[in-house]
Amino acid sequence: MLRQLAIRNVALVEQLELEFDAGLGVLTGETGAGKSILLDALGLALGARSDAGLVRSGEDSASVSAEIELPRTHAVHSLLGDQGIEVDAGEPLILRRTLKGDGGSRAFVGPASVPAGLLRDIGAMAVEVHGQHDERGLLNPRGHRALLDAFGGLEVSGVEAAWAEVTRIETELAEARAELEAAERDRDFIVYSLSEIDALAPEAGEETRLAEERAAMQAGLKAGESLTGLDDLIGGSDGALAQLRLAARRIERGATDHPLLAEALASLDRALIEASEAEDRIARASDALAFDPARLEAAEARLFDIRGLARKHRVEPDALAELADRMRTQLSEIDAGGTRVGDLDRSLSEARLHFMNLAAELSAQRRAAAERLDAAVAGELVPLKLDAARFRTALSQAEPGPSGTDRIEFEVSTNPGAPFGPLTKIASGGELSRFVLALKVALAEAGSAGTMIFDEIDRGVGGAVASAIGERLARLALQSQVLVVTHSPQVAARAAHHFRIEKSHGPEGTRTTVRRLDDAERREEIARMLSGAAVTDEARAQAARLLEAA
Repeated sequence: MLRQLAIRNVALVEQLELEFDAGLGVLTGETGAGKSILLDALGLALGARSDAGLVRSGEDSASVSAEIELPRTHAVHSLLGDQGIEVDAGEPLILRRTLKGDGGSRAFVGPASVPAGLLRDIGAMAVEVHGQHDERGLLNPRGHRALLDAFGGLEVSGVEAAWAEVTRIETELAEARAELEAAERDRDFIVYSLSEIDALAPEAGEETRLAEERAAMQAGLKAGESLTGLDDLIGGSDGALAQLRLAARRIERGATDHPLLAEALASLDRALIEASEAEDRIARASDALAFDPARLEAAEARLFDIRGLARKHRVEPDALAELADRMRTQLSEIDAGGTRVGDLDRSLSEARLHFMNLAAELSAQRRAAAERLDAAVAGELVPLKLDAARFRTALSQAEPGPSGTDRIEFEVSTNPGAPFGPLTKIASGGELSRFVLALKVALAEAGSAGTMIFDEIDRGVGGAVASAIGERLARLALQSQVLVVTHSPQVAARAAHHFRIEKSHGPEGTRTTVRRLDDAERREEIARMLSGAAVTDEARAQAARLLEAA
């Protein structure tokens, strides 16, 4: 609830601090005393649009702060947490707004600077302001569905969960279809590429083996070229071996008795033996280096094909076999994707049917709750002098969503035979305020904001109607803090706390002040409200009777 309101340099208010309590509090004062200034100041703290005209004449800036006490479990704490603003849930929440003379403003939650929109969100959750031109709260159709659900004690979590499942499957199905479409566009390329790889049938390590084999054959070709003609040079009819044998025979025939020639012959014999061995080794080497040129050509062609296909797919040659496996997996996934899309289609149909069944049940419960609400509001209209008016909770079809398939709006008809229409378009200012009060009373058990503020809800009425308004405001105040700006003595007499707004004129200008009244001052103020400028003893006696009756 609203604990404190501090105002500095707002319009006619130079400096003011007000402390509020639970229950029903009223603010009274003569016309023009500045009651609207207090509401404008509070509106600033609750995120209303800034207006440079609110800065007190002669001052550069103005400020307003509101201290609000909230339960630890209040939704405002979650909102602040989502915004990254840390506050102690056990301490009052301080909302502050500063306003410059040029129209600029700043907003704060505690010490943290925040957008003014956040103050507005907090204010809408913590304080209800009901005035003749208020477009929020009960007058905003966007909140009517939640109010009806709260009034009827309806459980909507099942519908919310069912809708969440529908949206989850819809998202998953859309993603699966997009993936399948993309995959289908790639199918032809994958099939063709896979046929190329399968036709070539590369094996892991084959490229390295072929490269080594080709290198060996190319080396053998070069070595073989160097051996060409050696057999004739060594072993031919005129080769080295033949010449060595001829030389040996000549030495044997002519001069074997000389020791040096004998040694020469022995050397020639050894040379013949070595040369024969060399001839044998060369022959065997030639056989080892011999290969089929077609084999080299085939190896080079396959190596070229493997490397070319690897470049085409931007992989290493040894990764082609693995790439083919991945492509086969992709094709399987494409086929499975079609199956998955079908499965998701069926799941979505089932989820939508489940949602629609739950939504239909909720709609039936809402229609029953609407009948009870209409009857409850109707019971409040006659005492509030709205006996010719009718109220109804209109249900119509809406787009499916987390709250079901219902659009709900509170409508009124103010005269017999007149058509129903939205509250704000059908009811006049005074009627609108009383309709709001009737609704608030009927919805009281459904819960309200911690603080409700009514601005001149009793305008244009008096006597029994004003008493009925006061009695209903007091009833609301048993569950929430209620603050009322009023001109009605019957309403003021119901208050637990009474504030008087006064305007004074002096050398330093005009000022608006507010003070809390004690019991004697309350009686005098209510007597003034009864009799006007001149307070009579009869008015004081009537004021006393009103206070006793309250």
